[in-house]
Order: sequence, then structure tokens, then C-alpha cells
Amino acid sequence: MVDFLLELRSEEIPARMQAGARANLVKLFLAETSARGLDLSGVDHPVIAWSTPRRLALLVKDLPLATAAVSEEVKGPKVSAPAQALEGFLRKTGLTQDQLTERDGIWFAISEKPGRAIAEVLAEAIPAIIRSFPWPKSQRWGAASLSTESLRWVRPLSGIVALLDGEVVPFAIDGISSGRQTLGHRFHSHGPITIDSPASYAQQLRAHHVIVDQAEREAIIRERATEVAVEAGLVLVEDEGLVVENAGLTEWPIPLLGRFDEAFLEVPPEVIQLTARTNQKYFICRDAGGKLANAFICTANIVALDGGAAIVAGNRKVLAARLSDARFFWEQDRKKSLAEHAKGLARITFHEKLGTVADKVERVEKLALWLVDARIVKPLDVTSQAETLLYSDVKRAAAFSKADLTTEMVGEFPELQGLMGGYYARAEGLPDAVADAIRDHYKPLPGEPVPEAPVTVALALADKLDTFLAFFAIGEYPTGSKDPFALRRATIAIIRLILHNRLKVEVRDIVAAWLRERNGQSAEGLSETALDFLLDRLAVQLREYGIRHDFVAASRVWQSAADGRIDRVGVRASALQKFVGSEDGINLLAGYKRAANILKKEGFTAPLPLAGGAGGGHSPAQYQASLSKEEGPTPNPSRKREGDYILEPAEAVLIDALELAARQAEAAITKEDFAGAMAALAALRSPIDAFFEQVTVNDADPAKRAARLGLLDQFRAAVHKVADFSLIEG
Repeated sequence: MVDFLLELRSEEIPARMQAGARANLVKLFLAETSARGLDLSGVDHPVIAWSTPRRLALLVKDLPLATAAVSEEVKGPKVSAPAQALEGFLRKTGLTQDQLTERDGIWFAISEKPGRAIAEVLAEAIPAIIRSFPWPKSQRWGAASLSTESLRWVRPLSGIVALLDGEVVPFAIDGISSGRQTLGHRFHSHGPITIDSPASYAQQLRAHHVIVDQAEREAIIRERATEVAVEAGLVLVEDEGLVVENAGLTEWPIPLLGRFDEAFLEVPPEVIQLTARTNQKYFICRDAGGKLANAFICTANIVALDGGAAIVAGNRKVLAARLSDARFFWEQDRKKSLAEHAKGLARITFHEKLGTVADKVERVEKLALWLVDARIVKPLDVTSQAETLLYSDVKRAAAFSKADLTTEMVGEFPELQGLMGGYYARAEGLPDAVADAIRDHYKPLPGEPVPEAPVTVALALADKLDTFLAFFAIGEYPTGSKDPFALRRATIAIIRLILHNRLKVEVRDIVAAWLRERNGQSAEGLSETALDFLLDRLAVQLREYGIRHDFVAASRVWQSAADGRIDRVGVRASALQKFVGSEDGINLLAGYKRAANILKKEGFTAPLPLAGGAGGGHSPAQYQASLSKEEGPTPNPSRKREGDYILEPAEAVLIDALELAARQAEAAITKEDFAGAMAALAALRSPIDAFFEQVTVNDADPAKRAARLGLLDQFRAAVHKVADFSLIEG
């Protein structure tokens, strides 16, 4: 067994491309070698990919010395075929007739292909990998770049190391020959380094100030940055993305702490952090009290003789220039009120079919105020004064919600939209509730807490509902993996806001309120389409809470344009899952499925559930009428009738249990007490079990048979008042 090393050295590889390049190198190596008879799948051959700013490397351990021999079989003509067919086949294969094999009346040419030396396979595979490498961006260089057929790489490729144990795998591509020499650190190493073997590669480069393992460089940055912060009495603001990026920018990382002018701390801390992170790739620190400190940590790529003082000084100057720009934006933006900034929204197109951002703000404001007027979003203090204040705060927050989009700061850092609006609102003297709502109205983003303040909830919900409904109204739906307007994310946020804050709102009413503000415009079927999409997303969201999809499906069947309370689905599905997981629930589900199967076999169609949770089926009165349809008057309260038919005890018990359970379940559903409705159903477990044990449903008497089928239909309908058990798996 032998080890193989490949190093592709070039000018600086962008840090953002390195992880993908490592994955692609492994993928292409396995594909190209497999195509040449070296199958590494299912075998323990560790394949390790490394990257630094100037090299992409691959180490493969325990390769065989040669590929396995293979037998090739070519099917020929039938033995009974004309002589000409056989002669043509022999010419094609280069064999004689006595070298053919006859099987089932057909000639076969069987040849053994010997295994190939692994070095030969690699010499063919590596150039193929290099030529087909899928860089996000690549370039041609030198005189050869005049031809479109010339080699392309992310940056000019300057050297290739290809070693099989201690021997070079010989090949060349566009004038670059493979060998065993590479270069070390750009400043701490001089002249070529001769690599002895794949096993010595990492250590030989380490001796020349190159750490080839990106995971090791990340660990050094993570640990040392924390240490230098602690040494200065500070706390590092952790940023894993920045750790990975700095590891991709350095071959010998050394974190250094620097300070900037405290005067810059008057700028919002998020601006300072974003400036340091985005423009300079610096970490920031906080003091012991949790406030932003006037400190940064940069990652050097050299061991400086002065301990890094000059490096820190240079970085401080660059950061100061960036922070000066940020402070200028901060000061300039505050010279205008949010109302003045908002005027510029009329010049920003939201969507060609939906008008400007100013138009969107107007729609959002009206929808947010409707949420307050309709008492869907209520103040924490339920008084008329609090309601008036909530209405006023929502109106102002909505009017200024997008104003910061026209500011210099958000123009420079779009990530700060909303956040800067909150700062400017507070600086302008607007109430905290208004400033907080402007700041947080884009929330909740994935993984973030859900807002709870009434002003924020009204604005955040209205903003996302408008986006969702507006694009659906013009027929812009998410398709497959494409969702250019992030409507799935907006819908998840809508659902989280509704469920977390226990808002009781019908989709039908939302759509009607939104359409009223479009000057009477209508969108046919918008309520149904919107509700279906919301319910689909709700199922996705509830899965994260551990609620199975079939319980959601069983609970959503009542929702329609006439009853679009999606909050009910979540509560009902949760209660249903808990109930079906109990002993009573398991047995009742079994009884339901048995009844449903009998009814299906006898041609009884399932009743359609009514809006709000009511089910179809035969009523007890209809059931008793069915008993006497052909044999006399309705049975008396003793459950007997004049004639020869007396209800069996299990029938009478089930009728009484159904009447009681149906009333209790319906009353519980009216109060939205779905757990109580499940408890009412639980009382049916014993009666239905006894019914199946003691009563013959398919009685020879047609009247009895019809009546008992009707009773099972009533049982099914009673269950359907709570949930559609036919959709529950198991």
C-alpha cells in the first residue's frame, strides 16, 4: 500500500472559496480515479483535503500499487448466424474463432485486461481534475491565455507536487510539470522546499511557517484571540465565521490586540462591529460590564520582530478611517428627521407590479392599524387609554419603518436596516415602543426570539403579511427550490408571530382587510391559496416542535376560507398527538379504523367535516328512525320497540355514549379546549370495544344491519368533530 500527495500551488485563493475547493478536490479525485479502474468506495482509504491561501492539497492513504484486473465480455452473433456476421465480429475483436466462447447459442469474445500501475492512473486523473475544476470564478494568464482552450484556475497556477510515497508521479499540464518542490511562507521561507514523502509534507511545511491544516489554524485563531482579549481584561465577541475567514487568509496566524479612539464609541456598537468585521476582518471585544470596548483583534500572517506593534498601528489607522466614515454617516443621517428620510421611499421601487416602497409602507400601516382596531393585537394594559396609545404608536412606527433605507448608513451597510431606524427614532425622541418596533419589525429571523411587544408584533406581522399577500396576489409563488422573494421565510415568521403571541386571526379577514386598501381590487381565490400555503408551512414549523405531519393534516381539515384560524391547527395537533399517544387514544384509533373500514366496504362515504369542527353523519334521532323505518315506530327511551327487535345492551350503551361525547366535544371545541374534546372522545373507547365484541354489524336482518352501520357512521362523525382520524398513520 502507498500514500499519495497532491499539492496545487497558486497565487492567493479567496478565503470564501476554500471550503468548496476542498470538497470539490475530494469529489473529483474519487470520480476520476474510479473512471480509470481505481474504485475507492467502501474501502478504508482516508482522503484528506487541506487549503491555505496559496495552496490546495490532497493526501490519500493506503492506495493499492495497481488497479485490479478486469474481464471484458463482448457479445457477438448467434452460432447459427451467416458466416459473414461471424467474420465481421472476428475482424472487430481481432480474435480467431477458436478464441471465442459459445454460450446459449451465442458467440462471446472474452478478454482479460490486466491491472494498471497506480502511478499511471494518477498521471491521467490529475490533469483531468485540474482542467475540470469548478471554481466559482477563474482566470487565464500569460501568453497561453490568448487561447480559450488554455488552462483556467482561480489564480495563476504556479506549481504541482505529486508524490506516490517517495516517487514523483510524472505529468505536465500547460507547461507546468509535476515534481516534489514547493514554497513555504511568503516572508518566513526562502527558496524551494523539497518534499520527501506524503507523510512528511505537513511537518516540512510547518518548519517553513506554513500550517497546511485549516482546522488547526482556526483553532489557533480561536484560542489565541480569546487569550489576548483576556490578557487585556476584555471579553472576545465570538464570531465563528470570522475565525474561518481569517484562517483562509493566513498560513501562520498570529492574533494581535489593538485599540482605537474612544470617541468612536458614540457610534452605535453594531456599526462598529460591522465595520471592523466586514471591511477589515477584525474581531471586537467587550469590557467586563458587557459594553463595547475600544479594542479590536486583527490576525497577522507573520512573526513580527517588534511583537506586532507596527502591524497593530497600521491596522489602527485603517480602522480609524473606516470608523470616521461611519461616524460621518451617523452624524449626517441625524440631521434629517425620519419623516424627511421617508419621503425618499417614493423613489425606490418595491416591485414593478406593486409600486414603490412608499406604497408598501402605506399598505403596512393600514394593515397594522387594522390588527389593532380588530383587537387581534392588544395592549398589555387593557384600558381605553392604552388602546389609544397603542394605535398612535403603531401608526408612527409603521410610517417610519422603512425610512432608514434612504440613509447613508444603511446605504453603506444594508445589513443594518431596521436597526439604524430604531437608533434614529430614539435619537429623534420618539417613544421607546416606536423605536423598538422599527428596530425589530424584520424579526423573527430564523433562530431568533419572537417579538412580544404589542407595537412590534402589529408592525412585524403587518409587514410580513403584506409581502406574502402582495406577491401571491400577482401570482408570484415559490416554486421548487426557487423563492426569490423569500416568501417561505416570511410565512414561517407570520406563523411564529401568531402562535407565540396566541393571536386569534382568520386568514379570510386578513385578506379582506388587505384587499380593502387596494381600492377595491380583488384577487380571486387569494384566501384559499394563502391559507393552503400557510398551513403547509405550519406543518413544517410544527415538525420542529416535534408534532408529526399526520397529526397536523388531521387537524387542518376544518380550515377553509370560511374558518382560517391557523392557531387552532397547532393547538389541536398538539392535543391530538398527546391523546393518540395514550392508551385510550391508541385503542380508540384502532376502533375508528375498524369502523371506517367496515363503512368503506359497505359503501358509506366519509362525512365532510364542517367549518369550525362539526362533522357529518347520522344523528341519534336519525339512527333510531333507521331502526323503525321498516318495522314500526321509533323505539321508546327504554331502547325497546313494539315488535321483535330489542336493542342489544352494547348498542344502547354506545348510543348514549355517542350522544354525551358529541355534546361534550362540541362544547369543548367551541371554547377551543381541544384537550377537553380529546377527553370526551376517550369515553368512547370502552363502548366501541364492547360494541364490536358483542354486536354483529352485518346482521342477516337488513334493518338491523342498516341501523348498526348508521351507528358506526355516527361514531365516525363524533370522532371527526375533533380531528380526521383517517389521516393518522398507524
